[in-house]
Amino acid sequence: MRAAAVLTGPTAMALPRPAASMRGGDLHGSRTVALRAATADDAGGIHALIVSHQAEGRLLPRTRDEIAIHAHRFVVAVEDDRVVGCAELAPLSRDVSEVRSLVVSREARSLGLGTGIIDELVDRATIAGFEKLCAFTHAPSYFVQRGFSIVPHVWLPEKIVTDCHACAHFRRCGQYAVRRELRRGHHAYVPLAALHG
Repeated sequence: MRAAAVLTGPTAMALPRPAASMRGGDLHGSRTVALRAATADDAGGIHALIVSHQAEGRLLPRTRDEIAIHAHRFVVAVEDDRVVGCAELAPLSRDVSEVRSLVVSREARSLGLGTGIIDELVDRATIAGFEKLCAFTHAPSYFVQRGFSIVPHVWLPEKIVTDCHACAHFRRCGQYAVRRELRRGHHAYVPLAALHG
């Protein structure tokens, strides 16, 4: 694990664990946002953030109870005790995990939080022993810039079996499938069961 640090400026992307801070300037002065693992206490804030951005048509609905059960799989960005960004590392199989429910509040989108959250999920997936990290997105270029490749949906059968077959948009999905191969390092692996809730 990397040590906690304070990062400044819009180009600061590396976000340490277990909690990191980002500082970015805006019209009203300096802002500090902490990136950390979520807890069940964050479920309401995560749910509110997801619900507030569903009108954009890019997020699938999530229930507050589901989020609370899987809170340990989320990374959150918090500013003044308010969740301003989040994403979940959701295991789909022994080898494949997914970036799910990635959202950053409109007012915090210029701080590099999305990149920091994705970097953290890549690290967590690698440490947990996953070989691939995927996402389904309306903005594939965002992920491609972060090392993912656009792939046919059928290249991710784990996602189809786990979620897609029950989705109202199945067979007419407007999302792109993206996938990133993960490098296995000499890490202490977290048992897969620890990610399931």
